[in-house]
Amino acid sequence: MTQPRTATTFPPPVMEARRWLEGVDHPASRPLLNVSQAAPVDPPPAPLREVMADIVRNDAEAHLYGPVLGLPALRAEVAVQWTAAYGGPVTPDQVAITSGCNQAFAAAIATLCTEGDEVILPVPYYFNHRMWLDMSGVKTVPLPVGEGMIPSAKAAEALITVRTRAIALVSPNNPCGVEYPADVLAAFMALARSKGIALIVDETYRDFDSRDGAPHDLFSDPTWDDTLFHLYSFSKAYRLTGHRVGAVIANTARLAEIEKFLDTVAICPNQLGQRAALWGMQNLGDWLAGERLEILDRRAAIADNCPKLAAKGWELLGCGAYFAYVRHPFAMSSADLAPRLVKEAGVLCLPGTMFMPADLPGGEAQLRIAFANIDRAGVATLFDRLAALSL
Repeated sequence: MTQPRTATTFPPPVMEARRWLEGVDHPASRPLLNVSQAAPVDPPPAPLREVMADIVRNDAEAHLYGPVLGLPALRAEVAVQWTAAYGGPVTPDQVAITSGCNQAFAAAIATLCTEGDEVILPVPYYFNHRMWLDMSGVKTVPLPVGEGMIPSAKAAEALITVRTRAIALVSPNNPCGVEYPADVLAAFMALARSKGIALIVDETYRDFDSRDGAPHDLFSDPTWDDTLFHLYSFSKAYRLTGHRVGAVIANTARLAEIEKFLDTVAICPNQLGQRAALWGMQNLGDWLAGERLEILDRRAAIADNCPKLAAKGWELLGCGAYFAYVRHPFAMSSADLAPRLVKEAGVLCLPGTMFMPADLPGGEAQLRIAFANIDRAGVATLFDRLAALSL
């Protein structure tokens, strides 16, 4: 009997990890530290919520179907801000709004791949990318990262075959947090173009990059859209996770194909979320800059507290945006360690095995810590609890 597409991949990791909480009590003296998911749990800022409430009450079109490729005003605003931020022209017709960044990735793959094609993913990878490739009948080709958890274009070149359709990168990276240097991205762009394949760059966490100015110059290439698919999420910037608004920037021919996918799956992106994202882009620049500084302070807190863990044999492999990626010192797989941390340390995090193919080593010694929802004091508490472990 032929198995359904959904049976070709693994269960959603975050949902699996939540099941580890069942039956576990967390005393008031040691409340649970949930560092499993890279999404803010706070609602949008109050001024944005007020705007959203007004839209619900008074904007009748916000309750109807809208254009499949998104609200024209939001597409135009993305084009303007991307042009300014990256130093290269992006036009509104090169922008499509999607129901979150995961859908942007799914749409890009749908336009690029067919059964038996291949996509190269650096490992550790973002597990939802792997899941979608599995369910699409597309082979994930793992690209082991090098020093500093950075992938190499030269290493990727050796993996390209006649079935390769794309290389997909995430920067700042999920799960490792590292920010890919501009020359690394440029090398991947040159490689993809030379091989006639696509380069997908997911910059969901771009708003929390520690570097000032443009993190790369891919858009300054006047023919960028012959190769590049650029993905983005409004969820992290404006705390709109539940409203599912993302974007894909690509050439107009590709977006015409993406329109078929989006129309079939969701018809149009969330109308309230799109209007909220537009207002946020136009009015919350200073607020978002403050949010970035807070995330950067939490990143600094990770570095400040690292000696506590280093003394116990832990190693920080990568850190940035919402993530710290660590190697643990225990003689057990992270797949077994992570559930034990819930019971013995009051910490919920994800094991590296969730970000690696089962047949590749490394993930069993690694853990991802997502610090989007713990402040500097919470980071210190987390590291104290991990340092106190004796397993």
